[in-house]
Amino acid sequence: MQVSSEKNIEVLKIVGGNPLQGHVKAAGAKNAITKLLVASLLSDKRCTFYNVPNIGDVEVTVALCEEIGMEVDWDKEAGVMQVVTKELRTSYVPQRFSGSNRIPILMMGALLSRTNEEIIIPTVGGCRLGPRPVNFHMVALEKLGASIEFRKMKREGAYFAHAHDGLKGTLIELPFPSMGATENTILAAVTARGTTVIKNAAIEPEVVELILFLQKLGANIFLDVDRTIQIHGTRRFYEVEHTVIPDRIEAASWGMAAIASKGRVFVEGAQHQNMLTFLNKIREVGGGFDVKNDGIEFYYDGPLQGGIHLETDVHPGFMTDWQQPFVVLLTQASGTSVVHETVYENRFGYTETLVKMGADITLFRQCLGGKECRFSSQSYAHSLIVNGPTSLSGREVTIPDLRAGFAYVMGAVIAKDTSVLSGLPFIDRGYENLDQKLQGLGVDVTRIKIPVTKEEVPSLDEELAIQI
Repeated sequence: MQVSSEKNIEVLKIVGGNPLQGHVKAAGAKNAITKLLVASLLSDKRCTFYNVPNIGDVEVTVALCEEIGMEVDWDKEAGVMQVVTKELRTSYVPQRFSGSNRIPILMMGALLSRTNEEIIIPTVGGCRLGPRPVNFHMVALEKLGASIEFRKMKREGAYFAHAHDGLKGTLIELPFPSMGATENTILAAVTARGTTVIKNAAIEPEVVELILFLQKLGANIFLDVDRTIQIHGTRRFYEVEHTVIPDRIEAASWGMAAIASKGRVFVEGAQHQNMLTFLNKIREVGGGFDVKNDGIEFYYDGPLQGGIHLETDVHPGFMTDWQQPFVVLLTQASGTSVVHETVYENRFGYTETLVKMGADITLFRQCLGGKECRFSSQSYAHSLIVNGPTSLSGREVTIPDLRAGFAYVMGAVIAKDTSVLSGLPFIDRGYENLDQKLQGLGVDVTRIKIPVTKEEVPSLDEELAIQI
């Protein structure tokens, strides 16, 4: 097979078997800063962000916001970003952003808030976790007074929306506490006339972060204890300085990797209050942790005990993004454990590779465990049983999405030999300086470029490319 000298991809080569030891700092939260950048489009005031992670999703979001008219000054080394959108250059999000991440659809709420002109938003992208419909978003925005129509464009499609007469506050009750739908509705409601009440809203820490930022910006907004968010419309805004919260997904990822590898790692920036449910499960399987003033130290505290039931849920439940590495952790725990995914219907695809590495995992379409979820009558494999402990072996792996990516990294770290991981653009979307941080914790890891054949290039481009 002829090799093209012009096409190369990066891979991680990981020699497993060594426990993680040392100190690592959790970067700013991907799911916070990307939404804050979109929120800053609401006003023409300067916003300064600190603790900004240098990751793929932030780069894509910056490129998207610059397309709209944002001016950006980003000191990547210092993690500081200043942005201002004095005026909108366009209200059309180009189709090339449709596969980049989930941010384009959130542009709808922000742009409806900022302009009365027609808005064009391409269909959503991001990790392949199932259809992830946006009907909750659309129904909420229409209740606020937006007119929205889906039309086919080129190979995909786009949403055409406008609120020529402006948006008007109303009562919105979400059928499911969708994080994206909650954020989109909040962004649209900030400048709507009157008061908007969102019931059954998502209350994840990143949503609270958005609320805090918007209050600094000038919004009159508060969160009640019963998943109710109330927004009083305004068009008076102020300059903002805001420090992005540490990424609770990355913090948990390092904690699980430390315990599974029989090591000890202090995760600077890990916040106790945002990880309560996760820490309970760590303690349930016998993992160790000590909460410090500036982070959490995770450590192996003797043989891990399985036999647990884990069910993902919206906050304050067990986060769906913690699920994949936790399954890897359970492969190292004695006994049989059950995992029930209730947030996304198609999030177990990564387990096929773990089985090839030596894991004992079986998928089920039924709801296994405490309650039936909204996927109970559908054909999705959304429950699994994992038996442990099992010895994992290294192999060549292609990363299919962001969170599966860290699960594979974690599997490679605890495997008894060498693994080669491709598909790095997916994991680079959410983990800053991953290979450097692994090296700092004692992992034998190198990032290298390898050539690919002409025949392989199209499929690799489709799987790996982040469209900018």
